[in-house]
Amino acid sequence: RTRRKETLMSVASVESDLDNLTLTVITDFDAPVEAVWELWADPQKLGLWWGPPNYSTTFEPYEMSVGAEMAHVFAGPNGEAEHGVWRIEAVDPPRSLELSDADVDDDGKPNDDFALTGIAMELSETDGGTRMTVRSMFFSRDGMEAMAEGFAEGLRLSLRRMDALLAEPASRAS
Repeated sequence: RTRRKETLMSVASVESDLDNLTLTVITDFDAPVEAVWELWADPQKLGLWWGPPNYSTTFEPYEMSVGAEMAHVFAGPNGEAEHGVWRIEAVDPPRSLELSDADVDDDGKPNDDFALTGIAMELSETDGGTRMTVRSMFFSRDGMEAMAEGFAEGLRLSLRRMDALLAEPASRAS
């Protein structure tokens, strides 16, 4: 199939709830649930979209099981690096994933309360595609206020990168 839709993904909604310290983004993809799940489950694919634009991300070790902790590094185009850690809280392939995410210092300790978030991702089938709901939970009001705008924009940019990966022929066949 050589014809391709110009926009395969649409952000259905972005909702910021300061009272409950959550930011929820709902996105619709023109791809099956399994293909969207693979972008989370395959560490190479995850590394191509998770993180700032023009950065690649590595996860070590990569294990998608409850209790697993994975260090991640965002590597920038000019040699800069940002470190973090994921802890898998719940996983139900290919439908949902819950994790905590923290930026860390050189010793692997969280930098501050602002950098700690919880993320719950859920996939559901739609007519001809997949709806992905990502709910980010912040652990303090100050942290949410400090991070929410940049976090939402970063997530939007990451979603565009996901969309590009899903549009590739190998992903479309999944």
